[in-house]
Amino acid sequence: MYFSKLNSLLILFVSVIAVLYALPNAVKKFNFNEISTYLPGKKVNLGLDLKGGSYILLQAEMKTSEIEFIDNTANAIRNDLRKEKIRYKGLNSNNGKITFRIRKKELINRTKNLLEKYQINFDISNIEDRFILDFSENGRSSLYASTLKKALEIVRRRIDESGTKEPLIQSQGLDRILVQLPGVDDPDRIKRLLGKTAKLSFRFTHPRIETNELTNSSPVPPGYILMNSENDRDVYYLIQKRVMISGEELIDANPGFDQDGNPAVMFALSTLGGKKFGRITGKNIGKPFAIVLDNKVISAPVIQGQIFSNGQITGNFSVQESRDLALVLRAGALPVPLTILEERSVGPGLGKDSIEAGKFASIIAIVVVMIFMLIYYGIYGLFANVSLIMNMIFLISVLTIIQATLTLPGIAGIVLTIGMAVDANVLIFERIREENLLRKNILEAIDQGFKRAVSTIVDANLTTFIAALALFIFGSGPIKGFSVTLMIGLITSMFTAIIITKYQIITYAKRQTRNI
Repeated sequence: MYFSKLNSLLILFVSVIAVLYALPNAVKKFNFNEISTYLPGKKVNLGLDLKGGSYILLQAEMKTSEIEFIDNTANAIRNDLRKEKIRYKGLNSNNGKITFRIRKKELINRTKNLLEKYQINFDISNIEDRFILDFSENGRSSLYASTLKKALEIVRRRIDESGTKEPLIQSQGLDRILVQLPGVDDPDRIKRLLGKTAKLSFRFTHPRIETNELTNSSPVPPGYILMNSENDRDVYYLIQKRVMISGEELIDANPGFDQDGNPAVMFALSTLGGKKFGRITGKNIGKPFAIVLDNKVISAPVIQGQIFSNGQITGNFSVQESRDLALVLRAGALPVPLTILEERSVGPGLGKDSIEAGKFASIIAIVVVMIFMLIYYGIYGLFANVSLIMNMIFLISVLTIIQATLTLPGIAGIVLTIGMAVDANVLIFERIREENLLRKNILEAIDQGFKRAVSTIVDANLTTFIAALALFIFGSGPIKGFSVTLMIGLITSMFTAIIITKYQIITYAKRQTRNI
């Protein structure tokens, strides 16, 4: 029943801090940062349904990742067999299986031992000298999970570097990525950034067959692939299958201009990549060296001199295209292509209407509740109303501090919090009234009323908090937005009911007893 000066100052300090963080959300044009950098100036992030923007659902082509993984495993087995000097024949990968035969049956056990390390991803069997590695479900699940995790990280890097603020990027299921971009002015650019796999490689062209001799039906010599130009679909190149330098060696890429003033991308390779690049270009001066991006030839310049770590990628780029290409190269290549399954756009006008509707609902709820509390509980109702206002301030300030994203369901959580905050005060007041009817001293009635009400309040709020936490963990999108505001609201309503309301009532009761 006693609040020391330190406790009183602490309550005042916390309340002032909450007001300072919540105020920029109420005063649109005023920003504390204009006065001092030490004062808060951030606002609550608005979600897609309130701010407008784009909703994009992407699907990762996991089959591509699976085929690539099996092919890489087949190459690894081929190298292992050669190192162990085990002669084989017919080693190929098809339909999720790797098959081959060994030429000497007495090496069967030795081959089994060699293949043991692949059992984590493959079911291995053999019939005499024929071995079959069948991609297992555990291997497939592990590959899909790691591929989606990497794709999610690359998507996040690309969107962050594009300058988009407060994006929501999360996985859905085994092969989907949800992207919400509030306030995006150019969703088509974002789609272009996400649509590029950005697998970069440097390869040699055919030394004798000229580009102008090729068509889409030209015969392809062994060891080569027919690729068309990025800039002209009617132009084809014969490109070596062997990759001389891959994009994995790239450590940086920035937009710039070439010697003729045309937009280009300046790149830098790692130390190891630079040495390899220098060795390759030094030995092949005068030969065309194709720059391949996502199986299309950007350009095939002739090597004029030895190049080490730094180079440039030229093509018929616009300034924006050179910036976007540099961005995706910096962010890294996607492990698999992504296709857009669903796309929705929310206009800022609709978001503004949602905000106004949410504000109106919140104001009506607060006003009706405050009038009821004043009529029914008198001066105690006034204390409850002060606590209710402080609860809203605390809730908004916490959302601002943690930079949570407020959605329309989140506003519903705030409105629900208003009712639950008053519910805690009603429990306290009714307990105090019951104790007062037992002819106890008013200070004793307040003390006993709070003690008995607090345990009930904590139990009720704790069970609701657990339910909200379950919604946050297992829910997605709008459900998470609702659960976040509800959980924060439960914590702030308990603080205001147990601390702020109690402080007001005790201060008032002590003054009343002194006057008597």
